[in-house]
Amino acid sequence: MIVMKFGGSSVADAERIRRVAEIVRAQLARKPVLVLSAMGDTTDHLLEAADDAYRKGLVSIDRIENLHLKALRDLKLSPEARKELSPLLKELQSLLSGISLIRELTPRTRDYLVSFGERLSVRITAAYLRSTGIKAKAYDAWELGFVSDSGFTEAKLIKESWSLIPEKIIPLVREGLLPVVTGFIAQDVNGNITTLGRGGSDFSATMIAASCKAEEAQVWKDVDGILTADPRIVKDAKPVETVTYEEAAELAYFGAQVLHPRAMEPCIKSGTPVLVKNSYNPPAPGTRIVPFFEKKTLPVRAITSRRNVTLVDIVSTRMVGQYGFLSEVFSAFARRRFSVDMVATSEVSVSLTLDAVHDLGEVRKELSQIASVDIRTGKAIVTIIGNVKRSSEILARAFRTCQLLGVTVQMVSQGASKVNISFIVNDTEAPEVVKALHMDFFDILEVPGKIEKTGPGKPAQAAGAAQSGKGGAV
Repeated sequence: MIVMKFGGSSVADAERIRRVAEIVRAQLARKPVLVLSAMGDTTDHLLEAADDAYRKGLVSIDRIENLHLKALRDLKLSPEARKELSPLLKELQSLLSGISLIRELTPRTRDYLVSFGERLSVRITAAYLRSTGIKAKAYDAWELGFVSDSGFTEAKLIKESWSLIPEKIIPLVREGLLPVVTGFIAQDVNGNITTLGRGGSDFSATMIAASCKAEEAQVWKDVDGILTADPRIVKDAKPVETVTYEEAAELAYFGAQVLHPRAMEPCIKSGTPVLVKNSYNPPAPGTRIVPFFEKKTLPVRAITSRRNVTLVDIVSTRMVGQYGFLSEVFSAFARRRFSVDMVATSEVSVSLTLDAVHDLGEVRKELSQIASVDIRTGKAIVTIIGNVKRSSEILARAFRTCQLLGVTVQMVSQGASKVNISFIVNDTEAPEVVKALHMDFFDILEVPGKIEKTGPGKPAQAAGAAQSGKGGAV
């Protein structure tokens, strides 16, 4: 048994659904379970419709209805398929009418609302699969054991789901049925529809794979897997053949949004491999995410960056040896629910980073009672994910590259896992640094007057870059 998850762009219209069917048909012998997101931008359209109903009293499902009915027509599905959608479309119309009347949109109502995207998507896809001769049936996730708490918009599955899901799904697969399951949604014990938050559809797929002890979970995206860098910055970024769960989580957290860290949690628990593939380019090998490596690997797996970061330097005004300083610092951020990304500490000082969206006026005022506080905006985190056993080499080469570019590293942090080395540079410098690091670790670095091949243990000799300050290496 395998689990195959397809995102919104992979089922955006009739042509993409046909492509999904071809991909699934090629793996029918492996007894797949299919998990789907909503079609294209349906979730955004649902939220916009809700906003119109809530703020303006306007009720319209035209855009959503037209998208799905067009898919039915383009797929040449029978009238029976339309009958499957009609009750859901009427239910959606009634829900929006209710929102417009009472002018209220609670988190519980919001979850109920956005669930229609996945529920419509699986019914259309299952109907098309049946029309091609595949024995498929659409299921809402709660029919197959997805039971959550009542944390609307960010619900967590209850522990009983680990046994409920295989109890429901495995008999269906053994019967030769292809279940087509809604991603992203569940129900709480009271029967209220919930959503599983960011990465929820991927999480649905990995939860099925892990709990059913599947051979693997396949997550089909619109990219060739996890890349060595953001292709918008590095045009020749390459797919990474294999990464560990830990490396994939670090990459996702620091900017490579291919697979949300939460989505990997079930497979980390079970040891189930995850394969990230491209539905627009099925022959591409993709990236396999595994518990550990079985062979030698390059020193660096990938390089990523997070822009628009704020750097906060906090230096205690108390005497050396006073306890409780760090506790007070982090409590000030925790009380305001500010998530800290990177940290570097000493006995009397701490430097940390946060997303720039936070208003730090109040926390600065509070911390000024015990420390001097310097807040600097316009920063970026550059993160290198690599081999723990070669961290010294990676650090040396990274700092050498920054030196040759004339870039000052303003803070450094190496995670406890040692697979993550992160440092702070100015936001405007981040693309240049990522490009140069990628050239050093993965490519041929071109500089004025010569081209040098770089590789493990052979840092780039970018003399031209050193002479020209910034930009010579890129």
